[in-house]
Amino acid sequence: MLVLGLDPGSLHTGYGLIEARGSTLGIVAHGRLSCRRGQPLPDRLRELALGLDQLLDRYRPEAAAVEAPFYGPSARSLIVLAEARGALLAVLAGRGIAACEYSPAEVKAAVTGNGRADKTQVARMVGLLLGAAASWSADAGDALAIAICCAHRRRLDALRTASV
Repeated sequence: MLVLGLDPGSLHTGYGLIEARGSTLGIVAHGRLSCRRGQPLPDRLRELALGLDQLLDRYRPEAAAVEAPFYGPSARSLIVLAEARGALLAVLAGRGIAACEYSPAEVKAAVTGNGRADKTQVARMVGLLLGAAASWSADAGDALAIAICCAHRRRLDALRTASV
């Protein structure tokens, strides 16, 4: 199963695509969708949506996960982040891809076993779980962690359903 993780931002949105086969995870692609600083917000949202559309055309993931916001440095930045998330979620929904949403603490717990792990611990575990050296941007690393969280949760849900 191909799982896409998205770490939304209005200037840079990280993405990470993994393949999950049972308990084995492998990295397929990672990177950032970036917008030019100074562009009006509607133009940046359009660029994010177009960039995600291209990713979906290229890789055709079966599942997607987006990090849920938990706070922002200001109300304005939190609103802009929510608008960026909305643009991404609308594209996923338009393609019929259900998007799971996980808090940063849920992602950290799924990847490291500790919901309060720091970014260094998360990046190290992402590399270990995917069998790859951490050669990605912070945004892409966070997106890969989100994809791993989704893959683990889907596997657990499947096991729970099968045991009922």
